[in-house]
Amino acid sequence: MEKIKLLDNWKFCKGVVSSLKIMEMSGKAPEVVTLPHDAMIYEKRTKETKNGSQTGFYPGGIYTYFKDIDVPEEWENRAAILEFEGIYETAMVYVNGALAATNLYGYSGFFVDLKPYLNYGQMNQIKVIADNSAEENSRWYSGSGIYRDVNLYLGGSTYIPPEGVKITTISADEKMARLELAVQIENISEDSRADEAQVDIYYEGAVICSCKKEITDEECGLKQFTWNVEIEHPHLWDTEYPNLYQIEVTLLKNGEILDKQKEHFGIRTIYVDGKHGFCLNGKSLNLRGTCLHHDNGIIGAATIYDAERRKIRIIKEAGFNSIRSSHHPISKAMLDICDEMGIIVMDELFDMWTVHKNSHDFALHFLDEWEKVTTRMVNKDYNHPCVAIYSIGNEISELGTTRGVEISRMLCKKLHELDDTRFTTCGVNGLNAAGARLFEIMRDVAPLIKRKDEGNSGDNQGQSMGSNALNGIMEFMSGEAGDAFAAHPKLSEAIAGVSDATDIVGLNYMTGRHVLEAQLHPNKAVVGTETFPADIFRLWTLVEDYSHIIGDFTWTGYDYLGEAGCGIFYYDGTKNFGSVYPDRLAYIGDITITGVRRPISYYREVVYGLRHEPYIAVERVDRNGQTPSKTPWMFKDNISSWTWTGYEGTSASVDVYSDAEEVELFLNDESLGRKKAGKENQYMAEFTVPYQAGTLMAIDYVNGMERGRYSLETAKKSTTLDVKMDKKVLTANGQDLCYLNITLCDESGKTNQQEIKQITVSVDGAGKLQGLGSSNPSNEEDYFDRCCNTFDGDAMACVRAGHESGIITVTISANGCEDVVRKIEVR
Repeated sequence: MEKIKLLDNWKFCKGVVSSLKIMEMSGKAPEVVTLPHDAMIYEKRTKETKNGSQTGFYPGGIYTYFKDIDVPEEWENRAAILEFEGIYETAMVYVNGALAATNLYGYSGFFVDLKPYLNYGQMNQIKVIADNSAEENSRWYSGSGIYRDVNLYLGGSTYIPPEGVKITTISADEKMARLELAVQIENISEDSRADEAQVDIYYEGAVICSCKKEITDEECGLKQFTWNVEIEHPHLWDTEYPNLYQIEVTLLKNGEILDKQKEHFGIRTIYVDGKHGFCLNGKSLNLRGTCLHHDNGIIGAATIYDAERRKIRIIKEAGFNSIRSSHHPISKAMLDICDEMGIIVMDELFDMWTVHKNSHDFALHFLDEWEKVTTRMVNKDYNHPCVAIYSIGNEISELGTTRGVEISRMLCKKLHELDDTRFTTCGVNGLNAAGARLFEIMRDVAPLIKRKDEGNSGDNQGQSMGSNALNGIMEFMSGEAGDAFAAHPKLSEAIAGVSDATDIVGLNYMTGRHVLEAQLHPNKAVVGTETFPADIFRLWTLVEDYSHIIGDFTWTGYDYLGEAGCGIFYYDGTKNFGSVYPDRLAYIGDITITGVRRPISYYREVVYGLRHEPYIAVERVDRNGQTPSKTPWMFKDNISSWTWTGYEGTSASVDVYSDAEEVELFLNDESLGRKKAGKENQYMAEFTVPYQAGTLMAIDYVNGMERGRYSLETAKKSTTLDVKMDKKVLTANGQDLCYLNITLCDESGKTNQQEIKQITVSVDGAGKLQGLGSSNPSNEEDYFDRCCNTFDGDAMACVRAGHESGIITVTISANGCEDVVRKIEVR
């Protein structure tokens, strides 16, 4: 089918609008928007919203979208299908006033057959109501409205529907690949059935395989046919060389083309077991993973291709080779990008089944909708080589019950019926799964728990109920107590059912159980589906030492909106998970929402064995002597900076990360001594240094010989803005984005992370400002304003191309700094 993106010129209104004419009669005009569009990011945050910190204090709402499409008379003999890749949350789709479809799961794409509702030879109206008014339906920032692409598919009287071509790799090595091709056929008229199919497979634009197949009346009547294809010397897809093929299937009748369908795919094999671990194309691969929410920071939940691609590029540069979609089916755009960039994907179905985590979440609809949602996810994922694992859920409350085990088996069975080439898992949290056994387990573990300071106070609300309460309990489940909890026999009893049902045992925050699972399930692999960032050294040592432990998915590699305050360092006695306004970000990402790698990211890269140069991280000197709040998700409140003007003589806690045998630290060319590093010291050497302006330098040594060095220099007062663009040319499609990273620097170009300045950004010409903000986890700024304050010396602007060619002029200014002007060509 011909695919047409319907992204431009949607009319948008807040609330339920029955008719644009009635609205105009009332003297109101709709806003014209370009999809993908997140309505929630433009809402005014409020302390009173029921969503609280879960969405970063963004409220929900109801929104109406209108789109007129011209339907020529010749469409009467063609198939017409509309696809919505994502509407949050409850969606109602009207065509010419008639309700054509509804959808209850905001992360599940769906299709609408337009044929029964179209008026030919005239304009037709599509109306969408996106209802996200039932607050407390998500544990993270969800976004609102039509936040993913909308596509129109046009086919012939006989056609291949969207997702109607499925390619399965039966076997593959360097010599030969055997593929099975399954093609679904739909008919508007039984008189125009196809009699032949032409298949062409391309690699890098050249046809490498071409064949035809006769389609019998019987096959066409069954609406699906299959056959096998062999490709000699295939280019296999993997994380280092993500080779992709294209396939084009053409339906013909008496030599006349009825319909065409194009897909990209990759040839690869995956195998997982307890002995060999995770194998890609027959070779063992450890999953260096991160969990990943779907928002794109300062532009909200809008799933714009360039935003998704930038995020994955930064994630891969930081050493990750896999992501877990948390906790919902991943977008089609992200799948395309992971295919292209060589990222393994664990796609996840649900965050809850039949037990609520929030009063208005999907638990109400689970029993009626689970099969539909599961089928949609598999159909979406099937041809994507990046997808290796399906997760049936995250931290499901009823896992330890008889009904929970039944649902586990039901979901795994359905996934294997739809796709027997991939593996299933579940993100099991022991605190959820223990159920009625929890009291007995906690009684046994209690003597090991190191109590937190109960005297903390502050502006805390909502601490006693819901997911915040669970997260608060999780604070106690680290260290020795956490290991004892994870390995408790009663917990083994509680999670035995789901562990038996899934192909891979998935464990959330239960590192102390990874080795034990080899005894309980000797033929199964184990993966850390969700883990504490600071636990990476111990986790990765287990991955390297035990073949059944296939990898780790940290929480989390990239910071995100919502679950606000999880990782914020409070120095005033405030507790984390207290729903503290104006917190907006979780603030536990290895990478900030502006794309800057924090020290934990470089430490992780060293642990992975990917970085062989030292790195210096300094705990904030301006907080010396103060005690912060702490959760297991938090690493250290440190940055890579040696600019602490006004704190001369104050002790600075300095870490040097290195896989070398030892490191030496110098301050202004004076040695502060050598210390052991390397694996025996968890790749970290710690120093205490009285702050003095100048140069702080680390040198690491192997066999007594210098191997690498890293230095920090004190910056003077910031007088310049360093602005780096990730693109200089955009396409006039309303979709292309350019990100501008803005950094405060002194006259010699040194970054000043200490100063705070207000940045003002103006955009003129062939585009618009899509978002502006910093990585500050707690402020009242709006990402759609023209001004923001820097945080740790930087801010970021996102510019979106318009629909006409020309020049976008971006002017960035700050007090005491010369204005910076950047030109972006749009063509």
